[in-house]
Amino acid sequence: MDVLWAPWRLEYILGPKADQCPFCLPKDTGEDQSRRVLHRGRTCFVIMNIFPYNNGHLMVCPYRHLMNLVDLTPEESHELMDLMQVSTRILQERFRPQGVNGGVNIGEAAGAGIKEHLHFHLVPRWTGDSSFMAFASQTRVIPEHIDSTYAALRPLFDQYTA
Repeated sequence: MDVLWAPWRLEYILGPKADQCPFCLPKDTGEDQSRRVLHRGRTCFVIMNIFPYNNGHLMVCPYRHLMNLVDLTPEESHELMDLMQVSTRILQERFRPQGVNGGVNIGEAAGAGIKEHLHFHLVPRWTGDSSFMAFASQTRVIPEHIDSTYAALRPLFDQYTA
């Protein structure tokens, strides 16, 4: 499915490719805005998807580079779920979606695009959000620029996770 308008993708397409996992964050927070990191917790963090299915598409990831849900520690599991709840609350407040898809793909056969690092998706949904565009032209409309979405969500994470 093509995206009708996503100017931030050109940076990724033409820019240098990282040799490392995009979910393995440096300890220094200096790149958080460019990486679209919204919140850093003790064992997990929240990041925006730079190839969103809808505006507000977020991912919650453990810091540890692991592939399987069963390898999470109890502390990671608890914080991951806490951040999924906070993220859902923030998405509901900011975007007022009629629903939210949440999920994880474990392994390439399950659809994991980056199978080496476990990550959970949260995607705000609206009735008809794919509607005729997806049906007629295999195109999804993303109406807000990713930088604007980041600027709106970041203060909410500071507020809800303080």
